[in-house]
Amino acid sequence: MAVNVVSPLVEKILELKKTRNAVILAHNYQRGEVQDIADFVGDSLGLSQNAAKTDAGVIVFCGVHFMAETASILCPDKVILLPDARAGCPMANMITAGDLMSKKEEVPGASVVCYVNSSAEVKAESDICCTSANAVKVVRSIDHDSEIIFVPDQYLGHYVASKTGRKMILWPGFCPTHIKILPQHIKKKKKEYPRAKVVVHPECRPEVIALADEVLSTGGMIKFAQETEAGEIIVGTETGIIHRLSKFNPDKKFIPASEEAVCPNMKRITLEKVLWSLEKMSSEVKVPEEVRLRAKLAVDRMLAIGRGD
Repeated sequence: MAVNVVSPLVEKILELKKTRNAVILAHNYQRGEVQDIADFVGDSLGLSQNAAKTDAGVIVFCGVHFMAETASILCPDKVILLPDARAGCPMANMITAGDLMSKKEEVPGASVVCYVNSSAEVKAESDICCTSANAVKVVRSIDHDSEIIFVPDQYLGHYVASKTGRKMILWPGFCPTHIKILPQHIKKKKKEYPRAKVVVHPECRPEVIALADEVLSTGGMIKFAQETEAGEIIVGTETGIIHRLSKFNPDKKFIPASEEAVCPNMKRITLEKVLWSLEKMSSEVKVPEEVRLRAKLAVDRMLAIGRGD
């Protein structure tokens, strides 16, 4: 019978977590060993919502900077720690609040839909946020007479436009990890696994999405894997999710669409950095109150519509 052995490093983390009255959140793209020590694993918004419901005073967010900011927006009374301050999101960095303000001046009266993969300052300049799970639902909720500016992911925006028929002004941002997944990768894997279902993230290129059986958020992929009768699934998103999919569906085979779809920022966080973060109470992420309140309005409007998937 297998015996679970807890390493001294993990023991130290768990002990210090109790001392600090902390909870550990890990995104689906984190290293497997980081996911395994987390109290909650999931998508960025879901993790922040879970954090808001806990009695913990400290949140260790194993993700990237905008995710820790979202936790700060929803949990202003808690200390939010990001174990590696350099863990940023290139797509979120492709637009600034100043950029968005300029675009809004070009298109007066337009509604701004902001993907949660963006900074707090950009959220504060937006009318409503969305996730990859509920972006279609959010856009459908907007008055048909209103022009829509969609930031910052052009590929998620393109997918939403194709599903809703809405003409949108798309900011030319993208996820550097998801664009590494190419049509030839999907075709190659489908040849190798002809009975496999193909699921891809809506941050992928349109020509990749066209080859998929399902287009789903990370949360949607977790649910699909549990419910499908398919024994083999080709997964078109960051490879970190394979750990969780395999862990909870050991009877199924999960094949990464591309082994190159690895986010270096997500992989910055290690168990050692989680420990150091708890020891030193660093690096703290705190959204200024004026920005937080405005950003929270955009998040709250989205939550009122629902999560999707």
